[in-house]
Amino acid sequence: MILLSELYQRVNLNLYFKMKIPVIKKITESYSLVELQAAEEALYNEETPAIEILGDDEGEQLTHVLAAIFIKEHMAEHGSDLKTALREYTLKVRNSIS
Repeated sequence: MILLSELYQRVNLNLYFKMKIPVIKKITESYSLVELQAAEEALYNEETPAIEILGDDEGEQLTHVLAAIFIKEHMAEHGSDLKTALREYTLKVRNSIS
């Protein structure tokens, strides 16, 4: 039997290994927060997003969109640049694994 904490850690490991930093950076720079949120909604509804999101499958695309949304929101809330917000996101994911 898998404990909930073990399952959570496996999900976070999957998230960490599926994310591709160059893709996240590109979509963060290319699309607005509204466009990214619409893509998130489309993926949740098993629809094709109106914007191009690279990824091997819908799960990886969703991972990239969620990361870009976090980064955009972090930049707006903290007045940080893309590099700092991206670093903050990767630290958040790493900390959730350990």
